Amino acid sequence: MKILKMSFLMLGMSLSGLAQADFIGVKGDVGYWFYDGKANMSSQLPDDQDLDRKGSAQLSLAFEHPIPFLPNAKIRYVNLDTQTKSETLGQSNYKINLDHSDFILYYELLDNIVSVDAGLGATVLNGDITAYTGKRIDIDKTYPIAYLSGEVKLPFTGLSAKGEATYTNFNDAKITDALAEVKYKFIDNLVVDLGLKAGYRVLNIDLNDYDSNDLKFEFKGPYVGLEAHF
Repeated sequence: MKILKMSFLMLGMSLSGLAQADFIGVKGDVGYWFYDGKANMSSQLPDDQDLDRKGSAQLSLAFEHPIPFLPNAKIRYVNLDTQTKSETLGQSNYKINLDHSDFILYYELLDNIVSVDAGLGATVLNGDITAYTGKRIDIDKTYPIAYLSGEVKLPFTGLSAKGEATYTNFNDAKITDALAEVKYKFIDNLVVDLGLKAGYRVLNIDLNDYDSNDLKFEFKGPYVGLEAHF
């Protein structure tokens, strides 16, 4: 009888915890990143060549749920398509066309005025680098990453500040992707939250001894975007 009572008590506590958890939700944002930076393919060309300033859409989609112990999921994507400012024989020393995607599983450690998320995932690089000589290096690699995000809300204003980062140092690859942003939520109701945001992002990619080359890239610059939470 005691075992039966304890079972009902544990079931009640579980249901109570589930009722107090967040509902199923989808977060999505779309932005535009104005980036430049530097590149280095040391076996071919001098170090630290400046990249042309370019712009690209950056996308993010997250799925959150109230199920205990099951992580939330997030996908991020940006295409990096640029070239060096320096030229040889009238051509850019090299051109870069690189898709960068993150697949992340994370937990909400805090979810109040201060929110903290942490998790693990994978980052996927897919594209190519073409030198003025015509030599092309194809990149198709996947690396594990650690993920951390924190946000602080200013109550009753719709304003918040957020930082987000992923990091890996694995198998001769070191990739750091970090951003900081401020956001203003101009719609906040039970159906949808909408907010405008502006921030700054820095992405460093170092691939040592990749196809007999050391590839180092830095992409950095401001971005603006729109975020929705359903």
